[in-house]
Amino acid sequence: MFAIKNKTVLLTGSTGGIGKEIAYKMSSLGAKLILTGTNEDKLKDLSSKLPNQNYYAVLNLDKSQNIEYLSNELEKKGDEVDILINNAGITKDNLFLRMKEDEWESVLNINLNSTVLLTQKIIKGMIKRKSGRIIFITSIIGHSGNPGQSNYSASKAGLTAFSKSIAAEVASRGITSNCIAPGFIKTPMTDKLTEDQKNQILKNIPASRFGSPIDVASACIFLSSDEANFITGSTLHVNGGMGMF
Repeated sequence: MFAIKNKTVLLTGSTGGIGKEIAYKMSSLGAKLILTGTNEDKLKDLSSKLPNQNYYAVLNLDKSQNIEYLSNELEKKGDEVDILINNAGITKDNLFLRMKEDEWESVLNINLNSTVLLTQKIIKGMIKRKSGRIIFITSIIGHSGNPGQSNYSASKAGLTAFSKSIAAEVASRGITSNCIAPGFIKTPMTDKLTEDQKNQILKNIPASRFGSPIDVASACIFLSSDEANFITGSTLHVNGGMGMF
């Protein structure tokens, strides 16, 4: 059940709290991982610890030529991506009235524009093979909004709508396109919150706990599997009941 053995997975944002757990979980189930991120030391360390075949590519998604380079390298190596997990993302929080143009543009560029371009490159091979899984890691914020995160919420909401549109276009080719929208997940980012901040957040989570990266990784396994081949254009919310959409 939920077999992904020998599948090739391209995972962006591999070295973050959620990304690492996705990589470990999928590698332990026999998938071949292609890891990407901006920190070579972290990528090298993660690559050395995964139990199955993998390699990494240092990739900053802020420039289209970098995505073009990765696409060309995959073609040279003969790697056919079975599962694309778009996990990379950044935040640059500010109240909207104070938000600088570069804070808006950089978040939209990394979280939305670059993800769209990478997906366009990878989906071509999936269409030829009539098989593939595309997963976007979005956020509860893309559905609920959040003060100080208008740029981030817009980027994640955009991915959700984009995912639905391409799902309709490629479903007949055996390709699924879905989103996973995490709520508050325990990562180094949430570890920076004060105890008071954590307690305030927990009041709004019926499950009375933060999620863990394995919760998101498990959702990735399911949506990547054959058992999920009739699920497309959907969003799987992993938030402990904080938002029931």
